[in-house]
Amino acid sequence: MMEGFHQPVMVEETMSYLLQDRPSIHIDCTLGDGGHALEVLRRSPKTFVIGFDVDGEAISVAEKRLEPEFGGRFLALKADYRRLPEVLATLGVPRVDTILYDLGVSSRQLDSPERGFSYWGDGPLDMRMDPEKGTTARDILMTYSGEELARILRDYGEERFAGRIAREIVKAREERDIDTASALVDIVKKAIPVGARTGGGHPARRTFQALRIAVNNELGFLQRAILDGFYHLRPGGVVAVLSYHSLEDRVVKNTFRSLSESGEARRVTPKPVTPEADEIERNPRARSAKLRVVKREIRHDRLI
Repeated sequence: MMEGFHQPVMVEETMSYLLQDRPSIHIDCTLGDGGHALEVLRRSPKTFVIGFDVDGEAISVAEKRLEPEFGGRFLALKADYRRLPEVLATLGVPRVDTILYDLGVSSRQLDSPERGFSYWGDGPLDMRMDPEKGTTARDILMTYSGEELARILRDYGEERFAGRIAREIVKAREERDIDTASALVDIVKKAIPVGARTGGGHPARRTFQALRIAVNNELGFLQRAILDGFYHLRPGGVVAVLSYHSLEDRVVKNTFRSLSESGEARRVTPKPVTPEADEIERNPRARSAKLRVVKREIRHDRLI
């Protein structure tokens, strides 16, 4: 893999479910730098890959990386995967064979201070996957009520000090603009008791996760998006989802369970597949990843 690109998670495990030995169409719903798409294109020479991403920079990077070698079998689209039915209809593609949702934030986004995703550094509190539109994390911090802030931190970050942090945010914004990562980190540290800050990772990790989910409405349409993808599979087709925290994984697990219980799908992975120790050592950001896969049953063939 070329230096400087986001390192995709669980490549071998994911490819074992996605590769086809016949002409097929694969949808990468979260294209990023194109790491997973590259492996599909390399290993499955009869597959055409369509990549979705709301991040214009990611689309540009993936195109420059993949089109020189795979231009005839690759199409990158600046689009939200939640619009998958609409986009496929526009392309004239009624059915696809495999779909991948990689729900994590890319290293490129985390390592770009100006995007505001990381609690390391001093970037502006943006956190939008699509930096061209929508509400920023700073907007939420400066305008939402203390009760709503506490709900976001509790529901999306599973933060046990949500109320204390929310009160500290409201207090701080009366005196200054909370517009940088370092400013928010200072507020969180002030709100969390000293004894609770040791162990368990960075004290602001859950707060930043919660804000990112709220800014991008990551959970609000996740189940609907997965179902939209599933019902555009040909019978026998596969959906694979990589999730990185318990809230995402719960939605994926429950969605797949419902499809399985209805008889429309078979859970290829009854339990989530997790990274091997050597991958975690190479790429610590893979530590929390979980892979779940379902296959559409052949006897069920309908579009929604």
